[in-house]
Amino acid sequence: MRTIIHVDMDAFFASVEQLDHPEYRGKPVIVGARPESGRGVVAACSYEARKFGIHSAMPITIAFRRCPEGIYVTPRGARYKEISREIFRVFGDFTDLVEPLSIDEGFLDVTGSLCLFGTGEKIGQLIKERVFEETGLVASVGVAPNKFLAKIASDINKPDGLCVVDPDRVFEFLHPLPIKRLWGVGAKTADKLSSRGVRTIGDLAHLGADGVRAILGPHGLDLYRLAMGEDDREVETGREAKSIGNEVTFSEDTADTERVKRALLALSDKVAGRLRKAGVETLGVSIKLRDEKFSTITRSVTLEKPTALTGVIYHYALALLSETGWHGERRFRLVGVTANKLAEPGGHLSQPELFDTGEADERLVREREGRAAEAVDLIRSKFGVEALKRGSLVPGDPKKVK
Repeated sequence: MRTIIHVDMDAFFASVEQLDHPEYRGKPVIVGARPESGRGVVAACSYEARKFGIHSAMPITIAFRRCPEGIYVTPRGARYKEISREIFRVFGDFTDLVEPLSIDEGFLDVTGSLCLFGTGEKIGQLIKERVFEETGLVASVGVAPNKFLAKIASDINKPDGLCVVDPDRVFEFLHPLPIKRLWGVGAKTADKLSSRGVRTIGDLAHLGADGVRAILGPHGLDLYRLAMGEDDREVETGREAKSIGNEVTFSEDTADTERVKRALLALSDKVAGRLRKAGVETLGVSIKLRDEKFSTITRSVTLEKPTALTGVIYHYALALLSETGWHGERRFRLVGVTANKLAEPGGHLSQPELFDTGEADERLVREREGRAAEAVDLIRSKFGVEALKRGSLVPGDPKKVK
């Protein structure tokens, strides 16, 4: 039995605007064309604006007539993409099987992650918490045995919802819903079914496969399978990862330089392990620091040689931290380390070395470091990540690295 999660950000564009402009919070925000232009449509709107009957794709002139006191802003695509990348990075910390549906929603297959994080409901709650901690935005989550059910579930308790579909109670969840909830049922199909007394998904299911086909033709069989809660589509990642990164949110904002450095070491270790597991190396390292006001600092560097070693990544992470000029003047709530410019292993591992070798041959040192990393990976794969930790990470460890 699979466990699929669908995450949908609530009123995403408008929520980002309210995040960046606190004075917009609690007010109707409409993202789209300018009303004075007389042309264009609503791209997104806040829940406060929806109370006026405004919705996406509505002509902006109609929206303005319904809510002239609303706050009308033009879309900021670059900002939305920036936040979207942070959200999907959170998803990647729970599973590699992530299928983006749009800039603000995606499917996750967490079947293989249950042994690490707990039940699907627990993972869904953790994702909601992480997204809020790291972006300040709320998400609605659906957890179910397949993609179809998970997507419906995520829409049940919006905003900020979490809905879990028990595999043993699929019909109880699905069949009372209106027929338009089925993918592929538009206005014409709904009218045709309604004229025959079919108004809920359960009504359609009770017709049986032959009955549905008699009304809708071959296409009806697909709808019947959905009405029975059946959907065997896989979560399709679609593309290879271009980066591997991890972040940690501290339990409280900190200006402690040693704590930040320990976090960078823990993150470098996590990233290096994921690189080796994926069978790739990195030619780029970047760090991210977010302060208590949600301002973000990023720094990046290109390496001379590709690597998948903790010590090398940490070395560059520290150098980037030094480059920011920070010495405890600002309090940080989040730090992150990302490996980018991924490449197939080429047998070249960067300096600095992890062992004191004097005149030892550089290749021998690299091989020794690689074997040590492989041994660490083997122990952790058998006994868990916590089975082997660097000594400097044991005391004063920040909140669990994610």
